[in-house]
Amino acid sequence: MSRDDSLDQMGRTAVKQNIHGIMTFLLGYPPFDQMETHHLAWLVEHCQLRFYAAGDAIIRPSDGPVQHFYIVKQGQVRGERRIAGQDTPDTTFEISIGECFPLAALIGDRATRTEHIAGQDTFCLLLPRVDFSELVGISPVFRDFALRGVSSLLQQVNLQVQRQAAETLGAHYSLDTLLAQIAIRKPVSCSPVTPIGTAVRMMHEASVGSIVITDAQAAPEGIFTLRDLRRIVAHGETDLQRPIAEVMTPSPCYLPSTASAFDAAISMTREHIAHLCVVDQGRLVGVVSERDLFALQRVDLVHLARAISQAESIASLVALRRDIRHLVDSMLAYGASAGQVTHIITLLNDHSVCRVIELCLRQHGDPGVPFTWLCFGSEARREQTLMTDQDNGMLFEAENADQAAAYRQQLLPLAQQINQALAECGFTLCKGNIMASNPELCLSRAEWQARFTRCIQSATPENLLASSIFFDFRVIWGEPAGAQALFGSVLDMVARNSTFQHLMARNALAHRPPIGLFRDFVTSRSGREKDTLDLKIQGLTPFVDAARVLALAHGISETSTIRRLQLLKQQEAIAALDADAYTEAYEFIQLIRMQHQRQERERQPLSNRLVPDTLNHLDRRILRESFRQAQRLQSSLALRYQL
Repeated sequence: MSRDDSLDQMGRTAVKQNIHGIMTFLLGYPPFDQMETHHLAWLVEHCQLRFYAAGDAIIRPSDGPVQHFYIVKQGQVRGERRIAGQDTPDTTFEISIGECFPLAALIGDRATRTEHIAGQDTFCLLLPRVDFSELVGISPVFRDFALRGVSSLLQQVNLQVQRQAAETLGAHYSLDTLLAQIAIRKPVSCSPVTPIGTAVRMMHEASVGSIVITDAQAAPEGIFTLRDLRRIVAHGETDLQRPIAEVMTPSPCYLPSTASAFDAAISMTREHIAHLCVVDQGRLVGVVSERDLFALQRVDLVHLARAISQAESIASLVALRRDIRHLVDSMLAYGASAGQVTHIITLLNDHSVCRVIELCLRQHGDPGVPFTWLCFGSEARREQTLMTDQDNGMLFEAENADQAAAYRQQLLPLAQQINQALAECGFTLCKGNIMASNPELCLSRAEWQARFTRCIQSATPENLLASSIFFDFRVIWGEPAGAQALFGSVLDMVARNSTFQHLMARNALAHRPPIGLFRDFVTSRSGREKDTLDLKIQGLTPFVDAARVLALAHGISETSTIRRLQLLKQQEAIAALDADAYTEAYEFIQLIRMQHQRQERERQPLSNRLVPDTLNHLDRRILRESFRQAQRLQSSLALRYQL
């Protein structure tokens, strides 16, 4: 009998002697805690237990197609990958007790791409490949995990959150629900020649707030709502025999029935409308109202956006913005994704900023210089949470340097007033003075162009830091054409400058995810931040910085981190599976961050710092895996730019 056969026999004997103990162990870890008892018993009965001393290779790429499914019972396994130009291998991940590997290689019937090394004395349960395939066939829970990995664990978290919300808040619609599945009222419609009075009577009899005006093929030409009725009455238009086409709102906003409730909410909020047509193949099939979407939420999103946009004073805005927190609490309770929540927070923040500018213009008076209000950083990426500060600037057109200086002096008092009013509304003044009231950020388009050119051509530490802020920018208020032309030229410059890309990539490796070689998380060891890690700087920033570098290098103008990753996947700049894994990891860290801020809000100021020991086992495991994905993305960036 060979040594390997002898080890296998000893391993199987050890498992048989302690089946109950091993099943009890596995029941403490997902996905095994969700499996049917007889399926779990089958798994244990077909396993063997094997010991690996610290430093032993468990699987190598040179071994060929993987022959076993491994579960870490004791110890730790780390993944190492050789990178050209490095003397020592790069550690790409660590696998701890209760975790398993290598799913992708087993499913793909291939060799692993990473060498798996015992980080310390380690015991693993080994399931032969043929038995792994059989277990995938007989256990739906295990099959789901094998095929979807961390995605299935994330789904467990979301379902748990939604079950808790259902127990306390009752049944609800998910924002991911398709419009086709929502109980849309049968649309009330009429022809363009229908008299106003007849149309209003049809709305009254159906108890609806809108009527859609359609052509002979049922294509919507316009919409008439109760708001329109109030408008024409206020204007003294009392001739109810006039055709409805004369007073309708033409070209109504619409979405297909395959769009989600979230898509509808965003459209309603952006367009300041309360009714949205649902159109398939050019025909009206339904109407969704804000009440349909948010009847069960404590704060109505569309109504809140409208109230913010019509606020009569800064004090009114301050009061309204408290409702944003209630809305976020409701969305998190209902299991909304991190991307959905941050998108809506940013949308409401955009409305708030625009209204502040309008109120300040009313009080200050027209400065006589048309300007565009720019935002940078997380607001530009549409990734804001409730904890946010100001990163903004002004752009205007000028014919020469003297005119630019004169215009700047006219605009700076207004910029100062806007920044202070935003601070009253909860947008903290930027400690780094990245604000429009800073003369260096109230610039003509030519001056902005010169500033970006200096950043790209002279990559000093200060310019590299500036690039991480200013290269994520978006127009909030004012004419967008000048800013769009500016950013288009910036993309061209970056795409042609490989040296600047290289330096940006190096800068993107500055913030390392907080996981180490020999323990789960790396936390601060002393001071007020003892035993904590920073979810924003250590968790989210590696994804944000890497996605920015790759997007700029590939001419992608989108600023959202998630959209950048999706577009990089479409361009095949990032492998599809990798892009999806990075997206899931980024969204989970953001979700943990927002849930943490929500839980801590009543006891202390909002913070990005988390004590990982406060998380349950499932959240800890997924957070650790999410940080590993950040490591993988940074390793990929280092390899791409030979860092």
